[in-house]
Amino acid sequence: MSQASVKQNRAEDADIVARAAWMHFVGGLTQNEVAKRLGVPTTRAHRHIARAQTLGMVRITVDVAETGCLALESRLAERFNLSTCRVAMDIPGQEALPLRALASAGSDWFAKVLDRGAHQVIGIGQGRTLAATVDALADRERATRTSFVSLLGGLTRSFAAAPYDVIHMLSQRTGADAWLMPVPLYVDSEADRTVMMSQTMLREISERMAQATLAVVGIGDLESGYGAISAMEDGAAACKTLAEAGAVAEVLGQFLQADGRPVETPFDRRVMAHPLSALRGREVVAIAGGTSKHQAIRGALRSGLLTGLITDEATARALDEDAAG
Repeated sequence: MSQASVKQNRAEDADIVARAAWMHFVGGLTQNEVAKRLGVPTTRAHRHIARAQTLGMVRITVDVAETGCLALESRLAERFNLSTCRVAMDIPGQEALPLRALASAGSDWFAKVLDRGAHQVIGIGQGRTLAATVDALADRERATRTSFVSLLGGLTRSFAAAPYDVIHMLSQRTGADAWLMPVPLYVDSEADRTVMMSQTMLREISERMAQATLAVVGIGDLESGYGAISAMEDGAAACKTLAEAGAVAEVLGQFLQADGRPVETPFDRRVMAHPLSALRGREVVAIAGGTSKHQAIRGALRSGLLTGLITDEATARALDEDAAG
């Protein structure tokens, strides 16, 4: 097949994908009706519509100016001294971890951050929510003014939420440079940490972390078994130790009490991550929510570390009621 024929076929494919999306989202036709109009099987019409969303052809805007979410955002921003606060409206039937709502709000905010181009280096945390947020981010032109760096070790026992996945997806979505810290989240000993941090490559990545003017992080809890807990040798025993020490929240593999104060744990000397104290004075935005994380998010907010929060409506209401009480 000639190069001209290949280009023509691609143009025709893009055209039918766009037509399918237009009929469905603008024309209000069902997928069965779209299939009949295009003369294709329903399954193919479904793939065309899904493809249009993946390619970023579809932009859905909902005016929420009159909803209670904006009032929640204002109250939380004032009470916790946040410069950024986004509350995603609840989606009926969503699970305890409202990934769809969080990913939608998080990706919308993240896209605007990249469009502004105010940050040359952005530090990235870990977790299912951040992975879902980046996955929901539409492909975009190369973010020439922005590069990304993982703020913690990229090898965990749970690869479904590994920092590497988030960094890799960000690089794919934006075409920007992305830097991984190719070590476990927790090494075996303090001596191992010292040896690893003396390596030239890790020193360079650490320096790049220090250049990040924005950190986008998740917030972990002790109940779900994900995040930092899943990276530990014996998660159940570690969870018990941390709970006895008063830990309720985890950010970048480090732990906080309910009042926001750091918890000193044996894991601190083994964690391969950017110190939380080193993030103060920079923009730090957390994307987190879900019923199991209310206490953890509250503790992270009370630490004064966060300058921004993107969360779901149910979590925002719980935080608002606690603050009001």
